[in-house]
Amino acid sequence: MTAKVYINGKFFAPEEAMVSVFDHGLLYGDGVFEGLRIYNGKIFRLEQHVRRLYDSAKAICLAIPLSPAEMTAALEETVEHSGLTDGYIRAVVTRGAGTLGLGPERTKDPQTIIIVDKIKLYPQEFYDNGLEIITASTIRNHPAALSPRIKSLNYLNNIMAKIEATKAGCLEALMLNHKGEVSECTADNIFIVRDGKLLTPPTDAGILEGVTRDVVLELATKAGIPNFEKTLTRHDVYVADECFMTGTAAEVIGVVKVDDRVIGDGKPGPITQKLKELFVQHTMG
Repeated sequence: MTAKVYINGKFFAPEEAMVSVFDHGLLYGDGVFEGLRIYNGKIFRLEQHVRRLYDSAKAICLAIPLSPAEMTAALEETVEHSGLTDGYIRAVVTRGAGTLGLGPERTKDPQTIIIVDKIKLYPQEFYDNGLEIITASTIRNHPAALSPRIKSLNYLNNIMAKIEATKAGCLEALMLNHKGEVSECTADNIFIVRDGKLLTPPTDAGILEGVTRDVVLELATKAGIPNFEKTLTRHDVYVADECFMTGTAAEVIGVVKVDDRVIGDGKPGPITQKLKELFVQHTMG
């Protein structure tokens, strides 16, 4: 099937899927989105993703024109139209088209867009051998300016940090919060292992509450791996025994060097490997 893009209840071929140039999602980044994965024909953690989408919309006073049940049905129908059994979904809700000017009252007809496609965030060699990352000078947005729990269409903060990583020859960058504490990476949550304990920054460190992050914490608990949400500094990362990142697109991927400091023995560690295996088993189950 060629119809892969859903816009307001209709399906379009990718080259025919269009929205107005006056849409405030394009003009001002005014909207929200979710990224979801398909495993074995099923949408992974669908209810959790849909809830986060509606929480983000509520936080920015955006009324999604579908009920959560209707959104769920639209996501499932779009996956069916795509013909993919393993892939990635991008669900987007924009403020809609209107006149120039920031005010949401200038807009009408919020646009609901669902894209189903394949995704591979990193080459396989990095899943096998681990990533090298840097710490970006660009910090996460101050939570009093824009809550990191809102998955909005404005990702310039993350993109600027990503540019720093690219210029340094890396694929990812660690981002700090306004206090100088470890927050997250540009598109992923971060974990470290120290003395057999799994540690990750708490939600008040300026992070997006990642769905994959939640899954990994659940899997660690079931596997008997002690795990804690803990405020971390760069020093904690530098002296960690292991480090890895999690995300819907990235899944679970090891980090073996940060700011030229080798993590552990320079290879993805045993707990990283264990959790990666458990995650794959969980998604296939």
